[in-house]
Amino acid sequence: MENEAFEIEGGIKMDKIFPQSAAGQSMRWSKFKNNDPRIDDYLRLDAVRDVIELPIDDVLDINGWDLQKTLRLLYKSNPTLFEWFSSPIVYQETEFVDKFRDLMVHYFSSKKTLYHYISMAEGNYQEYLKGDFVRAKKYFYVLRPVLACRWILDRGTPPPMLFSELMKAELPAELIGAVNQLLELKMNSPEVKLIPRIPEINEYLDGSISSIKSAVRLLDDSHTPDWNELNQLFLQELMNWEYPSFASYALMMLKLVETYRIAERDPKDLLS
Repeated sequence: MENEAFEIEGGIKMDKIFPQSAAGQSMRWSKFKNNDPRIDDYLRLDAVRDVIELPIDDVLDINGWDLQKTLRLLYKSNPTLFEWFSSPIVYQETEFVDKFRDLMVHYFSSKKTLYHYISMAEGNYQEYLKGDFVRAKKYFYVLRPVLACRWILDRGTPPPMLFSELMKAELPAELIGAVNQLLELKMNSPEVKLIPRIPEINEYLDGSISSIKSAVRLLDDSHTPDWNELNQLFLQELMNWEYPSFASYALMMLKLVETYRIAERDPKDLLS
């Protein structure tokens, strides 16, 4: 159905469907006629799977989200998104990354992110660190979110992904020695299952969780983000024929997995 016939039958001008903007003008009705699977996914009534999840192995931990899901979660200041985009490990980047990073700063909410991390810290503390003997690595399940909260309260920005950076910026000097011993134990003696509880670290975590919860309650979070920028980016990328489909990304990640496994087995195999 061409534009004119669609307007006659539907009684709606095309410019109401495709707005008079850079994104809207790039959207031609012909895009909808060519069986682009991405368009079909967004127009169907039953929801389709919108995540990529590959089995975790010793080398890679790969997850992905569909663009629509990603932008909706960015609107909510989803902490996982900010963690992914601050990761020092980058398999591959596209031009989209720069566009997305420019948007992220407008959607970060200190209060929402603090609630996320302090809930994680408190839950893990209650579950893993209350006994006389605890698993060494479980300390980091509480230390990292607590230090992330400290970072946000001090700077109002997303916390870094690297624990070493958080530790350097936020951990009290008197605890550095004890935490370094935990790090060494975690890296060099993974077979050690249980260690005696470390009172000074527990006291710090217990006090930090209480004070952070009080600080979060006092924070003002009246800023309401705008959907417009996210909608524009979504339409631009959806109608960009050069942009890989969701399935293409899944295939690309599978190829990356195979490449890393070959390199782990014998780097010379990559030359064959």
